Amino acid sequence: MEILAFGVQSDEKPLIENAFAGQHDVRCLDVFLNRDTAPIAAGYEIVSTSVNADLSGKVLQTLAAGGTQMIAQRSTGFNNIDLDVAERLALRVARVSYYSPYSVAEFAWTLAMAVNRRIIRAASRTRDFDFRLDGLLGRDMRGRTVGVIGTGKIGEAFTRIAHGFGMNLLGWDIAENAACLELGMKYVEKDQLLAEADLISLHVPLLPSTHHIIGEEALASMKDDVILVNSSRGGLIDTRALVAELRAGRFTGVGLDVYEAEAGLFFLDKSLEGIDDDTLARLVTFPNVVVTSHQAYYTRDAVGQIIEATVRNVADYLAGRRSENVLVPAPPSN
Repeated sequence: MEILAFGVQSDEKPLIENAFAGQHDVRCLDVFLNRDTAPIAAGYEIVSTSVNADLSGKVLQTLAAGGTQMIAQRSTGFNNIDLDVAERLALRVARVSYYSPYSVAEFAWTLAMAVNRRIIRAASRTRDFDFRLDGLLGRDMRGRTVGVIGTGKIGEAFTRIAHGFGMNLLGWDIAENAACLELGMKYVEKDQLLAEADLISLHVPLLPSTHHIIGEEALASMKDDVILVNSSRGGLIDTRALVAELRAGRFTGVGLDVYEAEAGLFFLDKSLEGIDDDTLARLVTFPNVVVTSHQAYYTRDAVGQIIEATVRNVADYLAGRRSENVLVPAPPSN
């Protein structure tokens, strides 16, 4: 069987091809799945997609009409998939429920320290042989307070690094993580965390209940010199409200690996044509903001695990097996 994989990065292609070698042929495309590209999938029973694919109702209908029966998404998040439509169309949908949490946690800390120590500005200066230290003053993390919003596997990994820095640990989640408690984390109400933390990092999924969890009110309640990091999902932050706070001169730094309107932008080269997203264009002009293009997961270890899980998802589909990765048909309720 030949599988069609959308949104494959050049680094991923040999890993995907090697993982399926001897089992199935894979046609890897660098274009992302959307309304315009969905007709390409005609005749392919199995389609694999990336996190920024458009799997809305119209796209799913096109896939089903073309003969697609199984969608294997190469990510943990699935907020881009209309699961109700997929179920009505009898499409099997699977995701990757787990991959290295360290990839994202370590990158979140990379963003935090990049804005704290002004790494981008410093590196840019030294390329011009400007070795002044003006404007590069950072601060120690030891003894300061970190607020971790979401203490699942990634949040726990982030917390372990914070513990290594010698920070005071505050956490907020719907359930407490015993491992974080052992590290000395104190679980508090979200409002208290936002008001007391010197560094805030987001590690919750994007759900209706978490959309714009960091909105105008939450941003206003933070310290003026806070560092804010988001390596989870762009929709957790109201970006327009964030820009307004930055314009007012607040925050030591902001590190974003995700953006709420990133679809159609991230993973693509827009350098020659520019973008018409005024919010993002303004955001990247602030000297205390670092924006990267959804690369926190992008390590050989994590990508390898994602691909291995995708191979298993395909094998399970062909064998008629169910696993924790299957989203549609919906898992039976207990």
